[in-house]
Amino acid sequence: MIHWIVSHHIPTSIRGVLLILCLIPAVTHADSAPVSARDEVTTASVIVIGFVGGFVKHDDMVHSAVQVAAHLRQNYPSGVYTEVLENHRPGKAYAEITRYLDTDHDGTLSAEEKQNARIILYGHSWGASEAITLARELGRQGIPVLLTVQVDSVAKPGENDKVIPPNVAEAANFYQTNGFVHGETQIRAADPARTHILGNFRFDYKANPLQCKQYPWYDRLFMKSHTEIECDPKVWTQVETLIQSRLFVQHQ
Repeated sequence: MIHWIVSHHIPTSIRGVLLILCLIPAVTHADSAPVSARDEVTTASVIVIGFVGGFVKHDDMVHSAVQVAAHLRQNYPSGVYTEVLENHRPGKAYAEITRYLDTDHDGTLSAEEKQNARIILYGHSWGASEAITLARELGRQGIPVLLTVQVDSVAKPGENDKVIPPNVAEAANFYQTNGFVHGETQIRAADPARTHILGNFRFDYKANPLQCKQYPWYDRLFMKSHTEIECDPKVWTQVETLIQSRLFVQHQ
């Protein structure tokens, strides 16, 4: 069972915990069935872009953000376009999104093509910061985002990972506070009328540390808790479940 602390205007109480459990369905087994049936794919396909943290490569399967993308590709071979990228490649992510949205292939996005966009962004560490930065750029172009998910988000220089832009419908933040490198503790909506903050979910590994033996020794030594939340299957099962539950949600 996952224990977290919710810090988005919800007191730490039984009622608050039950509310969050309703928002994000609990998953206790990594091989559980997807939340949404694959044959429910509509003509409006979904774009899921993930960003890895630090200097991690996009195809390094040790890292959970890469594993989430692999699971989505396997579970949804059609109707969902999934890509994971290094956090220093936002330009490629933006190009891929606009190419995918350009359904008439005329080289420009019409107002209709923009409004039909169904985009989910997620990331860890610098990758989480890049996800919010990309969402902000999409907002400047009039492109909506269904969901952003940040895991132990660390703001890159010149970026703001705390304020969620108003083109994002929903946002969730998973973090821990120990060690030299730790995540943003409180995200908030630039426009609460347009963005629903699902919550800021805190994890603590002091009492129950994780070994993360597959990670480099220097990560485990110098960024212990930051690495633990990255290798914690409980966190990433929740991330994946949350993404899956929004794959076929229509725009309001």
